[in-house]
Amino acid sequence: MATSPDGYAADFLPIDVALPSPATAQVVRELTYTHFTVLLDPERRFAVSTGVNIDGSMPREIDRTDDWHLDPRVPATEQAAEDVYRSNDLDRGHLVRRRDPVWGDKAIAAKANEETFVYTNAAPQVGDFNQGKELWSGLEDFVLAYARAYRQRISVFTAPVLTLDDPPYRGILIPRQFWKIAAWTTDDGSVLAASGYLLDQTPQLNDIDLAEARARAAGAGDPPPLGPYRTYQVPVSDVAELTGLKLGQLVAADRFATAAVPHGTTDGDHPGWIRLKGREDIVL
Repeated sequence: MATSPDGYAADFLPIDVALPSPATAQVVRELTYTHFTVLLDPERRFAVSTGVNIDGSMPREIDRTDDWHLDPRVPATEQAAEDVYRSNDLDRGHLVRRRDPVWGDKAIAAKANEETFVYTNAAPQVGDFNQGKELWSGLEDFVLAYARAYRQRISVFTAPVLTLDDPPYRGILIPRQFWKIAAWTTDDGSVLAASGYLLDQTPQLNDIDLAEARARAAGAGDPPPLGPYRTYQVPVSDVAELTGLKLGQLVAADRFATAAVPHGTTDGDHPGWIRLKGREDIVL
């Protein structure tokens, strides 16, 4: 098992796990940071995939910096930066969570903490606090606690779902959905396991005219309407279909796909998905 401060390490777990990447010849910028990697779509200015290695046996407590900054390795025109978030209620939502790569040697952990505040690791999310947001941000902790019974390490992949009908705002399209996949090994390290999740910040269609709101946002500079976070556990194969990423290895390892889901727990709007209202709803 390798550890590397220079980006996501595919051999971090006892079984190698490749960073999810586009299945087509899509142009992306591969940007390595301390313990994590971002694959940036230069046209959309957001990540199509991120991967982070988390060692739960070596955590470090480092204060937040909140020093959001551009990555000098790519043009500013390829990054959604301060102009997107200024004078509105949009959050700079971390894709790789601030705490996830912050482990190991103190100097390396401090560097990882700082690097999570790069704009290539952010996407606009609902600004107001809500229960769904708390659940989404704690998924890694829940899976890591489960994995601690085995290897104390997990790798996590996260990014927006980028679609052409995302609402426009200040020269970008704001993603309405985000995906997350956690991977770990069980037993003696010979079995790979994975679990997939989706966050949806699409407002209730019955409550607002989205077409009118998008036109207003594009014309007047107001942010598009975003609803409370709805968090789902979903088959990894559905994440692959939504994103167009190569996830075959993780699809095969999906614990949810083979689990006996209790009757009545799947979401009516999305058959086969579980609407998560608390950690007790997660199937591993």
